[in-house]
Amino acid sequence: MRMKLALGLVLGAATTAALAGPVEEQIRFRQSAYSFLSWNTAKIKAQAADHPETYNKDQVIAAANAIAGVANSGLNELYGPGTDQKPTRLKSEFFEKQDEVKEIDATFIKEANELQKVAATGDVAAIKTQFGKVGATCKSCHDLIRVRE
Repeated sequence: MRMKLALGLVLGAATTAALAGPVEEQIRFRQSAYSFLSWNTAKIKAQAADHPETYNKDQVIAAANAIAGVANSGLNELYGPGTDQKPTRLKSEFFEKQDEVKEIDATFIKEANELQKVAATGDVAAIKTQFGKVGATCKSCHDLIRVRE
């Protein structure tokens, strides 16, 4: 039984790595995902925090849905071995701090999903508050594993 479990885990890891693709693709895909995430967070920030007079419920809902989609997409699969050896802002410590990374990822997913729910209510103050929680999880990850510019 243990041998089957171990074999299953090894095959699962190999399959995940194969699906993620070569190092260059993993980096390109994750950078694209983060750019898309940034574009959508900027929409919410502009409408719920910086200029609430421009608030458009449909646009904020769409942006929150996009953020939740990215959060739930399995981004961690795009951090395969060697992805820290290419010129990116990923610290090599990423691979040594997997417990913290997984905790932050789980929090990001939770907060992004909550933002999606809150955005649907149209309550700008609540959206702004929840948006701040999403941003805090992003910052905690940047502080942990991202090289400062």
